[in-house]
Amino acid sequence: MTEAGGGSASGRAHSCVLVLLGVGVDGTKELIAVAEGLRESTESWAELLRDCRRRGMRDPELVVGDGAMGLWKALAEVFPAARHQRCWVRRARNMNNALPKSTQPGATKAMQEICNAQDRIHAEKAINEFAKSYGTKVPKAAAKIIDDAEVLLAFYDFPAEHWIHLRTTNPIESTFSTVKLRTKVTRGAGNPAAALAMVFKLVESAQDRRCAITGAHLVALVRTGALFENGATVERKDQAA
Repeated sequence: MTEAGGGSASGRAHSCVLVLLGVGVDGTKELIAVAEGLRESTESWAELLRDCRRRGMRDPELVVGDGAMGLWKALAEVFPAARHQRCWVRRARNMNNALPKSTQPGATKAMQEICNAQDRIHAEKAINEFAKSYGTKVPKAAAKIIDDAEVLLAFYDFPAEHWIHLRTTNPIESTFSTVKLRTKVTRGAGNPAAALAMVFKLVESAQDRRCAITGAHLVALVRTGALFENGATVERKDQAA
């Protein structure tokens, strides 16, 4: 699993810091890459991913990130076998920002019922209910959930123990929150190199305190190509034969 995020901390207009966190086969999270670039730029992300590939990185099993980034087209070019998962926290936030305040509480509850459903079948039913409730009232906002159902529910094809980690990019978001707080206190991060160094040190510091993900013993199984359905292992067709 790989988490990707981009946050404004570079000290340069329109530029930001791009971060990749990964989960090793032992289940611990580690920093993969930090670089300056444009969050919405496919080429910025592709350059970062190409560097990862040159350093020996294989196609990740799943990449989690925000839907607005240029990351996804870059992934299709550099690591085409990687599956995509959109961050539920970011998606819910963007969804609510597009809704009238009167509908936000109900929509928030409906989205929680989708992403916390016990399996994909119940999640898809919850999306259908969501479409009935909001598809006509606020079609543009509702489309953020309905049209992206596949990449919002990809985590169901991985171990249930991992779901809590796969729904969101919060580890990266929390790092950027700390960076923004520090740059506010110090009135800016200085030059881009200083911003990159700050993010790198903060992520490394968090890495020292970070425990292995839940179900760490299952990561190696995922990496070897084991199939999961609604969080449980299923027998491969070639094995059954």
